[in-house]
Amino acid sequence: MKIILGSASKQRKRVLERWGYSFEVMTADIDEKAIRDDDPKKLTMALARAKAEALRPKIKEPVLLITADQVVLWNGQILEKPESPEQARRFLKGYAQYPAQPVNAVVVTNTQTGVQLGENDENTVYFHKFPDDVIEQLILEGNIFSQAGAFSLEDPLITPYIEHIEGTLDSIEGLPKELTERLMKEVQS
Repeated sequence: MKIILGSASKQRKRVLERWGYSFEVMTADIDEKAIRDDDPKKLTMALARAKAEALRPKIKEPVLLITADQVVLWNGQILEKPESPEQARRFLKGYAQYPAQPVNAVVVTNTQTGVQLGENDENTVYFHKFPDDVIEQLILEGNIFSQAGAFSLEDPLITPYIEHIEGTLDSIEGLPKELTERLMKEVQS
């Protein structure tokens, strides 16, 4: 069955490409700030489902639609994409004190049957302290403004400061392989 990745995330696209899947990309036009919840699992699930619901009317053929969302939990606070250089600085400096805990929701919808399944996934990333010049370089490059928690483990500026990871790289990048593939199988059975 044809696959559509309902995401604007470059990381999710790269992850799905690494797995060898052939797919198309569509992006949902939703107001993510209008959907709020203090529970990171509920928030990411609500956002991933909203993306699926926004895209379903645009899809006219049987497909597996994959939508996802990610936030980073840090010291009990939900961190989304940084909205300013100051906020990005605060996020990155904070990881020296407490680990980053990416929380994902993945939703897979079979548009032929209407079956939709979703599940959450969590990881933990421990960082060494980022030097101020590295933080400033990350801000200047600008990629961190499209990433929950202001980091991507694929960024060569970030990599040297990873202390250790509890979880998988694909999950931390926003699309956990084992979970996504299981949901893809389950919505087709």
